[in-house]
This record gives sequence, structure tokens and C-alpha cells, in this order.
Amino acid sequence: SEKVIDENVRSHLLDSMPIVVANNKRSNTARAASGLCNKGYCSSKEMYYYGVKLHTLGQKRLNTIPKMCMMRVEPASESDITIAKEMLSDVHNIDIFADKMFADKSWAEELGKRNVHIFTPVKRKKGQSALNSTDALFSYAVSRARQAIESHYNWIQQKTRIHYASKVRSDNGLIAFIFARLAFLEFFYS
Repeated sequence: SEKVIDENVRSHLLDSMPIVVANNKRSNTARAASGLCNKGYCSSKEMYYYGVKLHTLGQKRLNTIPKMCMMRVEPASESDITIAKEMLSDVHNIDIFADKMFADKSWAEELGKRNVHIFTPVKRKKGQSALNSTDALFSYAVSRARQAIESHYNWIQQKTRIHYASKVRSDNGLIAFIFARLAFLEFFYS
């Protein structure tokens, strides 16, 4: 992990995106690439699907998409925070901007011991109708910082249609599908 992270770049972005092998209708009966895939839920798209998630950590860059420095493919049902804890276990001296699902107080304290700071939007407490102005402003700033990785995922989808892997049948085929598309982007757009 430390070898792929440029120590001169402090700000990083953490997120995941679904890669759908079978949509909600077929997610209960799908068997393709069964060594990697399973059924999961994507809260941002409000959908169940059968497939995997692509987890990424990218270096934030000014006025452009992030430079990906760590990637990992995991089954759709795996918790994003569990995967992030494994991915970032050897990382030091960075700031990470992530979404609400990565908010975990004890993990943030553990990261702080390695001079890693994770910034997530503030979650409303149960029964709370709105955030106070300080929390709302902080959440807005974190969301603005994260916009680059959301744009990056959108760009990947537009250029490669990576979200839709319905023609894949084997584990090796799925890995080839994902990384061939990412290599295509690197080759033609870098």
C-alpha cells in the first residue's frame, strides 16, 4: 500500500462502485462467476444486484480526475468499511475523503495513530430533522472534495460500460472484463 501512494500527495479519495453481472430480477438465481460474485445492495442506486464491487483509493488532483493508486475487487455483499480497513491497514500520513458508510469512530481513532485522517459527511442522529450549520457546512465541503471520484466513476462507466458485466460467465472472465476496461482507459486516455 505505501509503495503505491505518493508521500507528497496528502489528499485521497475512497469509494466503491458496483459491477453488475445480474440485475435485481435475476440476482437470486444467478450463478455466473460464482467464485467472486454474490448478491449485494447498492444504496446510492437503490438496487439489489448479483456481482462485485470495485473498491478504489485515488490521489486527489487539482481540476482533474483522481489518480488511482489502489484497487480491489470483492463480492457485492462485502461491507465497504471492512474492505477499506484491509486496504488501508499499512497506509500512513494521508487524508481520506469518503462517504458516510466509512464513518466509524473507533476506526478513525486507529487511523489517527498512523497520521491518517478520514473525513466523512456528518450523519444525522436518529430523529434529527436537519444538521446544524457547522455540520452541514463540513458535510458540504467533504462532498465537494469527493466529487472528483464520483466524476471518475461516471467517466469510467461512460467510456467502458463497466457496470454491466452480464455477458461474463467465469471468475477469470470477470477479472479480465474489469481490468481490460481499466487498462483501455489508461492506454487511451492518460
